[in-house]
Amino acid sequence: MTGAKTAVAWLASVAPDPDACRREWERNPHGVALLPAGKTWDVLILPGELGYPTLDVLTRVLDRPGPVLVDFGDARMGFLVPPGTAARWLGTGIRTAGAGTWIVVPYPGRSTGSVRWLVPPDGSGTLTDPALLELAMHEAAADLATQKGD
Repeated sequence: MTGAKTAVAWLASVAPDPDACRREWERNPHGVALLPAGKTWDVLILPGELGYPTLDVLTRVLDRPGPVLVDFGDARMGFLVPPGTAARWLGTGIRTAGAGTWIVVPYPGRSTGSVRWLVPPDGSGTLTDPALLELAMHEAAADLATQKGD
């Protein structure tokens, strides 16, 4: 399987009917599917102002972070993290999507108008470690505070 097909299979595996999800995804002119969080991954949603610098920090310390989504207008970024993270997350200003929630997910490798992958899934199941993500967020927030103070 190619990288995009492996990523599609990995993402669709969380759908109630993975085959129907793949068919709909491929036919949907918007190239998006509504998928449940909390099974294979949760999502930590950061404001874009913090998300981009956080991703910069992560890419300096990791060869490849887990998948990262961004919405139209770059207002919010979603980092895919291990399931259960959303239920334990205590940070303020960070939204979570875990068990019982659904998110809009673009088809990997296809551009959509509403949401896109900054770091697409590779199908291997790689996710961002929440402790490392938290440290990267702290570093990014400190850098932002320093820049605003100048």
